[in-house]
Amino acid sequence: MTTSLRVGIAGLGTVGASVIRLLERQAGALAARTGRRISVTGVSARDRSRDRGVEIGDAKWFDDPVALARSSDIDLFVELVGGAEGVAREAVEAALSSGKPVVTANKALLAKHGMSLAKLAEDKRVALAFEASVAGGIPIVKTLREGLAGNEISRVYGILNGTCNYILSRMEQEGMSFDDCLKEAQSLGYAEADPTFDIGGFDTAHKLAILTSLAFGTAVDADAIHVEGITSIRLEDLRSADELGYRIKLLGVAQRTADGIEQRVHPTMVPKSSAIAQVMGVTNAVTIDADAVKELTLVGPGAGGDATASAVVADIADVARGIRSAPFGLPTASLAAPARRAMQRHEGGYYIRLSVHDRPGAAANIAMRMAERQISLESIMQKGQRRKASAGSPVPVVLITYATTEGTIREAIDAAVSDGYIAEQPQVIRIERE
Repeated sequence: MTTSLRVGIAGLGTVGASVIRLLERQAGALAARTGRRISVTGVSARDRSRDRGVEIGDAKWFDDPVALARSSDIDLFVELVGGAEGVAREAVEAALSSGKPVVTANKALLAKHGMSLAKLAEDKRVALAFEASVAGGIPIVKTLREGLAGNEISRVYGILNGTCNYILSRMEQEGMSFDDCLKEAQSLGYAEADPTFDIGGFDTAHKLAILTSLAFGTAVDADAIHVEGITSIRLEDLRSADELGYRIKLLGVAQRTADGIEQRVHPTMVPKSSAIAQVMGVTNAVTIDADAVKELTLVGPGAGGDATASAVVADIADVARGIRSAPFGLPTASLAAPARRAMQRHEGGYYIRLSVHDRPGAAANIAMRMAERQISLESIMQKGQRRKASAGSPVPVVLITYATTEGTIREAIDAAVSDGYIAEQPQVIRIERE
C-alpha cells in the first residue's frame, strides 16, 4: 500500500462530523478500494469546546482554516465552511495555490468563483472536486462529467432544494398553508431561521449554474439565471394543478435552444405521470435529456449529514486514487461563454390564475387581450360559485394556454390589469409537458 492520504477538514458541523464518522467506519473498505489509508490529520472549526459526537484523535486543531489549508500536515483540503466569500474562499485559494487538491460542498462559492478556482486548480495540476455541492448524495456531477461523456445533452432539470419540495408536498397532501408548512419545516430543521435563500430560489439557482456548465460545456453563469421562489404559491394553485393532472414543483431548468442556453428557476407544473412528479418531501431529483440515453432521472437525498458526507467521501476517494478531472468537464479555456437566452423568449404552456372583478365585459376583455397577441387558450375555469350577496366582487378564474412565449403572456396580462378588470396580482406558473 502506498503512503497514506492526510486529510484536513475545515468546518465540523453536521456534514463535517458525518465525514469523519464515515471515513472511520469505512476505513478498511476505502483503503482496499484506493490503495491508500485515508486519515484526518487536521481540523478547523469555530468552537473547540463544542461536542460534535466525533473524536478527532490525533488530528491537529487549527483556529484558522486558511492556516490549515496551507499546512504541511495535510495532503488534501476539505472545505465545509460555506459561503461565497470570506474564509471559505480564502482557504480554498490557499490550498490550491499550495498545490493541494480540494474537495468542497460549497455551491455558492462555485457559482460565483468556480471559473477562477478551476483555472487555479488546472495551473497547479491538482483536483477541485465538488460532488456534494449539488443534490446531496445524488452523484449528479460525476454522471454529467464522466458518465454521460458520450452524450449530447439537450436539457437538465430537477428538484434541487429539499426545503421547497417539502413545503409544496405538505401543502398538497395536508392542505396546509404556505406559512404553516414553512414553520413546520423550520421546527424540523429542514428550513433555516431565515429561509429566504431556500424559498426564494437562490439555493436552487447556485446549483443549476454548476449543472449548466457541466451539461453544456459553458462557463458558470449564475447571473443569467431567471429566479423565482415559491412564496406566491397558494393552496388554490395546488388544487387546480391536481384537477388538471399536474403537481407543482420548484424546478431548476437549463436547456439548449436555437439561440442560446436558457436557465431558469421557478415553480412549475409537471405531469403527475412524470418521474419527477413522484418525488415528495425533502428528496431531490435530477432529470437529464440526452441523445443516447434519452431520459435519465436520478433520485435521492438532497441534504443531511450522511448523504452529503457520502458525496464528500467519494471525492476524497477519487483523490486517493489519483483521479483528477477538469472540474467542469473541459479545461477552463475550452468552456464557451454561454449565449444567454432571455426569459421573455421562453416558450411553453402557462397556468394563469386571475382574480377578476365580476362585472359585464370582464371575461370578454381578458379574452380579447389574449387574442390580440395570438395566445390560444386550452381551457378556462371559473373557481367557486358567485353568490348574489357578493355580485361584483372578485371571482377567481384560471386560464391554461397552449404554447406561447413568456413575453407575450406578460404583455397580455399587463394590458388586462391596465383595463381595470383584474383585482389582484395575477399568478403565472409555467407548465412543463412531457
